[in-house]
Amino acid sequence: MIEHLTQIVEEARKKGKKRLAVAYGQDSHTLEAVYNAYKEGLVEPTLYGDKATIEQVCQENGFDITAFNIVDEANDTKCVQLAVAAVVAGEADVLMKGLVSTDKYMRGILNKDAGLFPPKGVLSHVSVIEMPCYPKLLIISDVAVIPQPDFKQKVKQISYLAQTAKTLGIQTPKIACIAPSEQLLPNVISSTEGALLAKMGDRGQLGNVIVDGPLSLDVALYKEVAEHKKVKGSAVAGDPDCLLFPNIESGNVFFKSATHLCGGELAAMVMGTKVPCVLTSRGDSSKTKLFSIALACLSAK
Repeated sequence: MIEHLTQIVEEARKKGKKRLAVAYGQDSHTLEAVYNAYKEGLVEPTLYGDKATIEQVCQENGFDITAFNIVDEANDTKCVQLAVAAVVAGEADVLMKGLVSTDKYMRGILNKDAGLFPPKGVLSHVSVIEMPCYPKLLIISDVAVIPQPDFKQKVKQISYLAQTAKTLGIQTPKIACIAPSEQLLPNVISSTEGALLAKMGDRGQLGNVIVDGPLSLDVALYKEVAEHKKVKGSAVAGDPDCLLFPNIESGNVFFKSATHLCGGELAAMVMGTKVPCVLTSRGDSSKTKLFSIALACLSAK
């Protein structure tokens, strides 16, 4: 079982190089991450971006430009279109966001005519977080794509969490449905839906997973809190592999608190498309982007 983000890089390397299409890949953070991924033996990268800018950034940072295939295109939206088309045509195994804004990147992915996102599919963001204050990796959803997931979307999110967990070697992941309280509150949607998802999990309707909810965050993460609040019979409380958040606000706040306040590091990708799509913030470090590339490569077929 993978216990650290660095191990994701090691395992992805064992699978052999994946073809990476980088949309508007011309900023130093993105190029550093992609270059490091290339040196790690993870990817054969193609950059869609302004060639002159890429050459200048490579020269300034000491990156060997021969590591990259470059498709010269100055327009960021066009770069997304070209990168998506390459993936759909089978010319790339993983898509990655470069300097382009998230909304333009997502529009390119969701474009029905492009063929990357299946009809009636569910797109969701999955993150793997490593924190000094927690004994194992935590897989969480959704912090960036679905603002207010409905019940059907939550069922799909659980399948993505489970799929990612199994990629990390966790065969029967423990998934906590986060809500304001571990008590069932009939007027709180995250509470009632958490209970329904837990019952579906008990009956095997969600696959080979253990699901419990509703669970407050402290009860989910800390066994002593669960015991103090007399939460009994839960195989998840105090030992989750995955956290399903009720909305983007709660997930995003946890995500940023874990990384900025707790000194955590992460890998992240978008699931629900034909291939894994790397979606990181333009402000994320090159290390975060490297781990995200490795996670996507490990997840790719």
